[in-house]
Amino acid sequence: MSSVADKLAKKSNRRPSTKQVRLKLVYVDFWSAVKLSFLVSICLAIITIVGTFLIYTVLDSTGIFDEADKLFKDITGGAQSLSEILSLPQVMGFTVVVALLDLVVVTALGAIMAVLYNLSVKVTGGVLVGFTNN
Repeated sequence: MSSVADKLAKKSNRRPSTKQVRLKLVYVDFWSAVKLSFLVSICLAIITIVGTFLIYTVLDSTGIFDEADKLFKDITGGAQSLSEILSLPQVMGFTVVVALLDLVVVTALGAIMAVLYNLSVKVTGGVLVGFTNN
């Protein structure tokens, strides 16, 4: 037997001690918060576009738009068609505009939240966070 293998076997049986550390979060980097909120908003924009496309495809394949178009023509007297208003290119164009607005708004909100947190830390002293190594 080798002595290295014996030492490793003895080490693996020993349980490491648990250490707890209590730290205060007293600063959030502005540019890191902006970058993170930008990435989150890109994810939300992609989810919005893909989700809208999938929902539109499912509703179109089940024939709900045809039934709603018949009802809309009965109400308006046949002057307009709902299928012209709710076509796939128009719905996806509106979704892209909403996704771009979401991109700007979520990024701006992330920046505002970082600034507000950094200002509130001056009053409250920060958030106490506990860490452990299990």
